[in-house]
Formats: sequence, C-alpha cells, structure tokens
Amino acid sequence: MKRITFIICAVAMLMGTTACAQNNKENKEMKRTLVAYFSATGTTCAAAQRLAKEKNADLYEIAPAVPYTSADLDWRDKQSRSTKEMQDKSSRPAIKGTCDNIADYDTIWIGFPIWWYTAPTIINTFIEAHDLSGKTICVFATSGGSGVSGSASDLKKAYPQYTWGESKLMN
Repeated sequence: MKRITFIICAVAMLMGTTACAQNNKENKEMKRTLVAYFSATGTTCAAAQRLAKEKNADLYEIAPAVPYTSADLDWRDKQSRSTKEMQDKSSRPAIKGTCDNIADYDTIWIGFPIWWYTAPTIINTFIEAHDLSGKTICVFATSGGSGVSGSASDLKKAYPQYTWGESKLMN
C-alpha cells in the first residue's frame, strides 16, 4: 500500500511541476485554481489529489529541498528536525523551487499535515516565496487528531494582508 501511495504521489508531483512550469497565452487568459501541498508521508498528497480532482485544479508539490526522513518526523524525539523546526517559529525550511506561474491562479488551496496543532513551517516558506496578493487562499489539512481551524487561524494572523477563504480537514 505504501508503495502504491508513493507511486501516486510521484506521478502527482511530476504533473504538478509540469502544471506550474507551463506559461502560455491560454493560461494567462483563464484564471484557475491551484492545489499546492506539502506531504511528508503521502497522506496529504492523496488528499491533494482528491481535492484537485474535485476543484478541477492543477497540483503543485511544496517539496522540501532536503527530504524528511522517518527520524526527522519523529515527534517524540525532541532533537528531531520537525520538532526543532516547530519549536522555532522563525524556521523556514528551504523548498525546491517556486511555482513560476502562480499569477495564473486566482484561488490557491494550500495543504499540509498538521504538526503541533498548526501548519508546518515549510508552509510559511511557500507563502513568503510567492506573491499571493489578489488571490483567495484556502487551507486544507490532514491530521491524526487535530482540527484545521487552529492552523487556518494561525496562518490568517501571520499573513493578514491576504484574502483567506474556506478551510477543510481532509482525513
């Protein structure tokens, strides 16, 4: 099952990268929806694929420059990478590239697994790397036990200059 999820996520990543790399006249004339997501284990990737299909949206993976290992994601280890990043609110993990044609979208769904009751700091990296002015930003998340409202509220407080839309938990 994990292998199938990995393959599906790999295909989605390639499709998302292609979608953001395209920059032709048709794209500029027709505004669209983008589903940008960070997925550490494949769960949020699967949710992003479902949402993109539902919204007839393009996919874009927010990929860390240095992939997370299982040890990095061990929330019980106070020295793990994810724990250290979440303890330092100024942490901005590097991402692989940016979505070059983000101007072509008027609605952007940003998805992530909830870490420590909020969005992982890599989401801040993505938001700060792009001009999201004039767009409606919606949030979706996956979680083993937390709701999405706290994460959405934290992002709205951190980036009040943007227009925020709906949020949804997609377990």
